[in-house]
Amino acid sequence: MLQNRVNPFGQIIKTPHRGTWLGNRGVIHNADKEIVRQFKVKAWITCALQFRGRHREIMQPNRWTELFFLDEATAFAAGHRPCFQCRYADHQRFKMYWLKGNPGYGFNMKTAVTEIDDILQRERIAADKTKVSYKESLDLLPDGAFVAYQNKPYLVKARQLHLWTAAGYEKPIPFPVLDEVQVLTPKSFVNMFAAGYAPQMLL
Repeated sequence: MLQNRVNPFGQIIKTPHRGTWLGNRGVIHNADKEIVRQFKVKAWITCALQFRGRHREIMQPNRWTELFFLDEATAFAAGHRPCFQCRYADHQRFKMYWLKGNPGYGFNMKTAVTEIDDILQRERIAADKTKVSYKESLDLLPDGAFVAYQNKPYLVKARQLHLWTAAGYEKPIPFPVLDEVQVLTPKSFVNMFAAGYAPQMLL
């Protein structure tokens, strides 16, 4: 069993359960197929499991490290965006709604995605390499956002919280009575969801 599944906290974990999306942060494993760093590049992407019949051996030496996600909402919570190559239509939709949700940056469709990646890097990883999060009212969060409640990751959907597990989501609970909650999904992605991007959720 390899350490190659990513949870909503952005942590890379070991689990026998497979994911529905593939991810990439560059070469982050060693010759023994062990994770040795959190990331190598700023372009954290989410890819399709199949693309043009290509096949890869997992964690080949000096090749980018294959990571896996339960669903797209989990990938966004971890800080990954759609790949430009294997998910071109999704990437274009992502960029359109990211711009719509984050107009303050003054970007447009001609802006290089690397500039968005620079912002995402600040939103997901702090200087001490811990995950960045922020506080917000549950009532203001769109479907698809992840929050930490009682130190566990929950997906927001239809005014309920769905507990994330590597195998899938457990029975939902109503919104708890809280002034604020810790949001795991990067702020600009939350803004993007509010602007109309509906991430795939395995519910």
